[in-house]
Amino acid sequence: MIEIGTKKIGKSVKPFIIAEMSGNHNQSLERALRLVELAAEAGADAVKLQTYTPDTMTLDIHTGEFLIENDTNLWKGQSLYNLYKEAYTPWEWHKTIFDHCKEYGMVAFSSPFDETAVDFLETLDVPAYKIASFENVDIPLIKKVAATGKPIIISTGMASVAEIDEAVRSVRAQGNDQIILLKCTSTYPAAPENSNIETIPHMKDLFGTEVGLSDHTMGVGTAIAAVTLGAAVVEKHFTVSRAEGGVDAAFSLEPHELRMLAEETERAWRSLGNIHYGPTNAEKPSLEHRRSLYIGEDIKAGELLTKENVRVIRPGHGLPPKYLDLVIGKTVKHDVVKGTPLSWEILL
Repeated sequence: MIEIGTKKIGKSVKPFIIAEMSGNHNQSLERALRLVELAAEAGADAVKLQTYTPDTMTLDIHTGEFLIENDTNLWKGQSLYNLYKEAYTPWEWHKTIFDHCKEYGMVAFSSPFDETAVDFLETLDVPAYKIASFENVDIPLIKKVAATGKPIIISTGMASVAEIDEAVRSVRAQGNDQIILLKCTSTYPAAPENSNIETIPHMKDLFGTEVGLSDHTMGVGTAIAAVTLGAAVVEKHFTVSRAEGGVDAAFSLEPHELRMLAEETERAWRSLGNIHYGPTNAEKPSLEHRRSLYIGEDIKAGELLTKENVRVIRPGHGLPPKYLDLVIGKTVKHDVVKGTPLSWEILL
């Protein structure tokens, strides 16, 4: 069990739902605060920011490899610098947003993208850190975060087993074992068929950590399925409205969808239970509505049971249907009226 602020994360509690604000504030602090309120109303446990500036992410160059040219990329044609300039959350907003989260009973934390961001977030006493998929090979950054002693959530998008192992070992080398690994597919949006969420229980066993899903697919189906495979955390990008646009809006949940995510992942978690056969306590009253053997017409003492006067019907107070062939041809001890449950006691 890992604790982040007032929230617990683990198998014995409902999934921890993170609403990723990213750049969906569209450079409006008012909109960012509204996102916090909507996330709280929808039932999210946490709001996560991203802490960087364009200059801590890349160089102010707008040609060559600094341009996004992948045809499948949502941001094709933009330079990295301009994308981050559009998407970043001003650092002077962080405290206001974090305080607003506390007012609504939610955990607030962030993904730092360089060591200066960690130093800044420490001044705000964040309760946890998130390492983004593209930074899961930045071992110096991971070590600095781990050294804070706070829970560290690591997205594993694109990472090989060896790279995940190196990241986990780097955290533990700092004396920190509060690690949550998130299965992630680093495409935007991600296709369900590329999500490979069966990795989640394997990753939990392999690395001995809590696990979850950072989900870029559309809808909530993948996240709900992940919970049935052991995901204790689900992170989803969140927006006021996809129609209003924003850097991540196209693959972000709207408020009603986030509410559905919170409700349905909890329902999935509650349904897991334990390995169990036979009737539950709740089912026991239903046993009487099973089929069983009943006398289907009045029978006199000494008469034989036949397929005409023995019926397989509901309710379930008579002998089980499996005894039908065994009782046919047997004699009754006394008169039996129609509607009597068949029992061994009435047979010779």
